[in-house]
Amino acid sequence: MSPLVVAKDLTRIYKSKRGVLDKPQELRAVGGVSFSIDAGRTLAIVGESGCGKSTLARLVTLIEPPDVGTLTLDGTDALHPPAAERKRLRRTVQLVFQNPYGSLNPRKKIGAILEEPLIINTSLSKAERRKAALAMMARVGLSAEQARRYPHMFSGGQRQRIAIARALMLQPKLVVADEPVSALDVSVQAQVLNLLIDLQQQFGLAYLFISHDLAVVRFIAHDVLVMYLGLAIEHGPKERIFERPLHPYTQALLASTPAFGAVRQVRQMVKGEAPSPLNVPKGCVFETRCPHATDRCRAERPPLRSVGGRLVACHYAEQFLAGAPVVGALEQTAKAV
Repeated sequence: MSPLVVAKDLTRIYKSKRGVLDKPQELRAVGGVSFSIDAGRTLAIVGESGCGKSTLARLVTLIEPPDVGTLTLDGTDALHPPAAERKRLRRTVQLVFQNPYGSLNPRKKIGAILEEPLIINTSLSKAERRKAALAMMARVGLSAEQARRYPHMFSGGQRQRIAIARALMLQPKLVVADEPVSALDVSVQAQVLNLLIDLQQQFGLAYLFISHDLAVVRFIAHDVLVMYLGLAIEHGPKERIFERPLHPYTQALLASTPAFGAVRQVRQMVKGEAPSPLNVPKGCVFETRCPHATDRCRAERPPLRSVGGRLVACHYAEQFLAGAPVVGALEQTAKAV
C-alpha cells in the first residue's frame, strides 16, 4: 500500500524589503522538506518557534502553494490536480487550529458550525446534515443537547473537541493538527490526545501533528521530523530519536525538557538564539549554536542521510551513535589548552 501523503522537497520562500529602493531579501521558511505518512500513522513536526512548522502545515493543507516541490495526497497530485479531483482533495485534508477560542464562530451554535462544511461541500438534506452533526458530537464526547449552545458556553477542552469534530465532518483521510493542545490546561491535554488517538483508530486517519512539546509528541507520534531554520535535520521513528538523538539540536531539545531528565544529564544545553532566517549560515544551519561545530561544519552543509535507523543532517552522526568523542569538542579543548 502506498503512503497517503508524499511530500518531496517542499520549499516556501517569502520576499521582503525594507524600503522602496531596497533589493528584496529571500526568507526561506521551508527549505526542501520531504516526508511520507501512511494511513493510521502520526508524523510529528517539532522545533523552536520560527523553524517553519506552521508554514509546512499551510503547504500540506493547500492554503499556500510551495515554490518548489511536489505533494501527493491519496494518490493524486495535490498541486496540479485534475479539475474533477479538486473538490475531493479539499475533503481529503482538514486542519485543526491551535486556539479553540478563536477558531469557532462565536455567533453560531455548535450544531450550525458542524453542519457548515456539509452545506458547502455536499448535497445532503437538512435532516441528514443534522443527523451527521449529532453523530460526530457523540464520537467526540458531546451530547445532542449541546448542539444548541454557543462556543462561549464551553470549556477550552470542549471547544477543541468541537473543532476536531468539525474537521472530521467531511470524512478526511489526513488531519493536520497545528499545536492542538498547547492552549489547554495540562489536565485537559491528555483527554484531547486520547480522543485523537481513538479517532485515528476508528477512522484510519493520518495525522501531521505540529508541536513544540516533546512530551506530547512522545505520547502521540509514530515518527518525528525535527526542523531548524526551515530544514529537516533529523527524521525517523519516535523510539530511535527519543532513545538516542544523533543531531546536536535534537539532543538539546530533549535536554531542555524536564520529562527527559536522563538525557538532560548527558547532553549540552543549546545556547543563544537561532540566526535570522534572512541570514542563514553557509554550512550547517546549526553551527552557530552547536558545541561540536568544526571548520567543516562552517563551510559545508551536511546532507540528510541515513544513520542509525533514521535520517540525520550532521557530519558527525556516526560518532554520536558510537558514543565516541566528537571532533569539534576535541578542537575546542585543544584551543583552550
